[in-house]
Amino acid sequence: MQNDGYFDEKVAFTYDDDVDSFHPEVINPVVDFLSELADGGNALEFGIGTGRIALPLALKEIEVHGIELSAPMIAKLAEKTGGERIPVTQGDFATTSCGGSFSLVYLIFNTIMNLTTQEQQIRCFQNAALHLAPGGSFVIEVMVPALQSLPHGETNHVFDFRDDHWGIDTYDVASQSLRSHHLRIRHQKVELSSIPFRYVWPSELDLMARIANLKLKARWGSWKKEPFTNTSRYHVSVWEKPHNEN
Repeated sequence: MQNDGYFDEKVAFTYDDDVDSFHPEVINPVVDFLSELADGGNALEFGIGTGRIALPLALKEIEVHGIELSAPMIAKLAEKTGGERIPVTQGDFATTSCGGSFSLVYLIFNTIMNLTTQEQQIRCFQNAALHLAPGGSFVIEVMVPALQSLPHGETNHVFDFRDDHWGIDTYDVASQSLRSHHLRIRHQKVELSSIPFRYVWPSELDLMARIANLKLKARWGSWKKEPFTNTSRYHVSVWEKPHNEN
């Protein structure tokens, strides 16, 4: 369990069923956005998982590589059609190198928050910069902390409420952390899970990028390039490695 983070064999086995973001109407805008940004170059996904984005991106004739901590998630990716053609290095994407230079590095689906300290998140930006070719782009998709939705003193935010799944985030403002709780009903059995995260604000991400000598290029409220506003629930941010950086 520890070697795979919170994504052990049990989680990997059901991951594709539990995540709602595998539908084409969700995936296609992401793949189109990343493909345009890669502009024919190669791409590296931090936290590649089971290949939700990497596999359709590779069909766009983009050479995709990955870094992933969880061996069971890597195994699920390798089982899929085309998965054998995507090289994956096992390790922590904040510090692990896959030894290449890329036009695009991307980290999506709130995965930056799996790094539960500020130092780890800073190292992630630095690692992205090390893998980027000059002029290359680092993309993060992450939620905006839902603190505006909480009454003063309240710590729990219900983000999903269905017959077979309840999702509750518990916020700790003092430590800038949250714990995401999931209650699932599967095969008439109740399954409980709880994962820690560190939430992060857009301005803090921009400062981390500056530490890594990356410059903000764009910030959108969706993969369809909708404006990022005060009411946006998440953002897609792009930072660029200057051409004069090696």
